[in-house]
Amino acid sequence: MEAIRRFVKVKNHQVNITLPEDFNAEEVEVIILPTSKEYQIPQLQIDEVRERTENYLKNPSIGIEFDDNTLSDED
Repeated sequence: MEAIRRFVKVKNHQVNITLPEDFNAEEVEVIILPTSKEYQIPQLQIDEVRERTENYLKNPSIGIEFDDNTLSDED
């Protein structure tokens, strides 16, 4: 399945979407969602990322490889 995502401006209660030349579908599903320009990151997440960053900078060996999806019993 091929998906295309676009953020377009609404003008006079209408949207115009131009599909790529190689998009060959006879029928498509259109879902309209309003975008939110302001996204609030919860303070709990901000604090967690800061704590993890501080811990990592103090001891980089606690980091794991991106491709290593296994965790030890200590985690």
